[in-house]
Amino acid sequence: MPITDFSTLHFSALHSQLGVLTWPLLLCAFLAFMICLERSALFLHQTLLSLWPKKQAWVKTLRQSSSIATTDNINTLLMQTSAQQDLLSRGATLLLKQAHQPKILREELVSLWLNKQQRDLQAGLKVLQVIGIISPLLGLLGTILGLIEMFNQLGQSQGPVTPAQLSAGLGLAMNTTAAGLIIAVPAITAAHLFGIWAQNQCQRTSHVLNQINLWLAGIKDDSHDAHDYQAFEHVSQSSTEPKQPLNNHFETLR
Repeated sequence: MPITDFSTLHFSALHSQLGVLTWPLLLCAFLAFMICLERSALFLHQTLLSLWPKKQAWVKTLRQSSSIATTDNINTLLMQTSAQQDLLSRGATLLLKQAHQPKILREELVSLWLNKQQRDLQAGLKVLQVIGIISPLLGLLGTILGLIEMFNQLGQSQGPVTPAQLSAGLGLAMNTTAAGLIIAVPAITAAHLFGIWAQNQCQRTSHVLNQINLWLAGIKDDSHDAHDYQAFEHVSQSSTEPKQPLNNHFETLR
């Protein structure tokens, strides 16, 4: 049997089960499949880049290093990050190239860059969520159309009601509902999972870039060990002087 005849036969069988909603449901299924395929390829690419031990060894080296941000250290780190193409390395490269700029300007630049990367990582997820909302509604519409067809057949019948008169309308109602749910459940699940992954990627990248920015500013970040910044320990001498007891203060006022 030729391929064209085989595909036409399958489409005819599908059209007989879904009715006029065959094309809308097929379009939703095709768009959801393509978006999930493209996002899955991006997920695997970024995951493999981030899990490769040698790719992001510079992050561990930077956290364990106690050296200050000299020109030689910055250039050495820039050579390591510019040779990699993962999200974190590209952000670090952008930040290191602007090491001569003030800290506030570097923060603004990184914030704009992270916003763009988050939009790119979440591209298509809104469409996937819309498909997850529309597909069950199309299935519900098919249910209503199937019931209308069933009651029309019952109204035209002059004899007793037979299962054959009910099967066509009920079959259309159930098939469209099932098809809508089959499309909606994976679409909504994939949209939420990819959204969580994109958010985690941006948060992790933002954390490391903040550490690099503090390193460039001459502030050592010990938050991964002591949950606070060393910069907060460098307070002025006046603030570290012993305070006058509160009771003595009241006595002075008296």
